[in-house]
Amino acid sequence: MTARAHRLHAPMIVYFDAIRRAGSVREAARRLNVASSAVNRQLLKLEAELGTPLFERLPAGLKLTHAGAAFARHALEVLQDAERVRSELEALQGLRTGHIEIGAVEALVSELLPDLLAEFRLHYPRITVGVNVMGSSAIPGALTGGEVDLGIAFGLDRSTELQQLGVATFALGVVMRPDHPLAQQAELSLSACLAFPLILPKSDLSIFRILNGLVGNMPQGIVQTNSVELAKQLTLRGFGLSFQTRVGIEREIIAGDLIHIPIRRPKPITTDLGFYVRTAKSAPVGVHALVDLFAVQRNGTTEPLLSSHTT
Repeated sequence: MTARAHRLHAPMIVYFDAIRRAGSVREAARRLNVASSAVNRQLLKLEAELGTPLFERLPAGLKLTHAGAAFARHALEVLQDAERVRSELEALQGLRTGHIEIGAVEALVSELLPDLLAEFRLHYPRITVGVNVMGSSAIPGALTGGEVDLGIAFGLDRSTELQQLGVATFALGVVMRPDHPLAQQAELSLSACLAFPLILPKSDLSIFRILNGLVGNMPQGIVQTNSVELAKQLTLRGFGLSFQTRVGIEREIIAGDLIHIPIRRPKPITTDLGFYVRTAKSAPVGVHALVDLFAVQRNGTTEPLLSSHTT
């Protein structure tokens, strides 16, 4: 355990652990390079707070009581966590230069990813980033093939080859102009939309799989595309209804040019935006920093927060 890790926690825990290891207050003080009186004072303070002796004072030295043994397990976990945090902080402080490659779905390039990369550059200006726009179905192969360090995609199936660093859940909805006949509805079923012209995703998009699972076989639609940007532009021009999350159309919703109405059947239909790395490869520290920045960006929004470092 390093001295820097020790400084992350109260002296009484550090001193208790040192006494446990040394077997005496005097030897613990020598190893810590502090006065014996300071070590003994912290031990007495800790025992007073816990309301029980932690050591038996024997002629041969100090021996843990049952309460002391229980507290020792807690202290060890605390100090090990401190060491882990210290290592991570040192790694982040070392982010001076480097490069990370990202594979991301197109829906992210309008607003979410530019905002995230702008924030990332403020913190780590000398780390370069490569961005590859691809469909959700292509991202697992790009990760396992080593083409990208981080994949960001909707609705990926779980795989032992991929580790999910974090996830944010978004409501899937119907997108339309405010003058559409359905625009006044608070929520919609998918069947209610089938009577109107539709702009539908192609099969390589995760939204296609979700919609197809809801209705069995999707109708033809007036346009089928694997571009969420094209679907947005066609919706803005009144071609029909399209389907996606609010990601990528936030600006148009705020401006009042588009409306996003959640789909319910009978409960809300959601899709997960996951952040993935290759299980067999240690991801660059910059990848973890980027995921953590996204969690901070999501704070205060109406969508659920990303939960970092899940599996």
